Amino acid sequence: MRFLAEKTDGGRKKGKIALYCRVLEVSRQGFYRYLSRRERPWKYQGLADAMREIHDEDVCNDTYGRKRMYQALLLKQPEGVAIPSERTVYRVMKEIGLVHHPKRKPNGITKADREARKSDDLLKRDFSGERRKICVKENKRHPFSQESEQGKT
Repeated sequence: MRFLAEKTDGGRKKGKIALYCRVLEVSRQGFYRYLSRRERPWKYQGLADAMREIHDEDVCNDTYGRKRMYQALLLKQPEGVAIPSERTVYRVMKEIGLVHHPKRKPNGITKADREARKSDDLLKRDFSGERRKICVKENKRHPFSQESEQGKT
């Protein structure tokens, strides 16, 4: 929309508006609606200013996410600013560039202590990588199973 507004000098050059709208796949009504609203001040400007004040108060405030910023706004209660929902606070933070993206915490930060004393293997388990040969004996049938098979036939 900004492109159209610049090319048509704010809608004053009437000749090419239809062509630009067709090329950019924008309706003319939408373009004129944009022109009527572009001079309006932003609805959440007061909230954004209050957020910037909270952010600039301390060096550690740059780690504030949406929840902490919402709580700080509720605590401060800036004058003339209606505090909306937490989700709206997040959207405004995203719009003004205050969204905090924490670094991903690594999984498995526990490291084994090589100096620690190993406990005894009471079960005598073998955890070596070699495969052992296992003898498999032929299964013998129990006398109970032979009787039950005879009864079925």
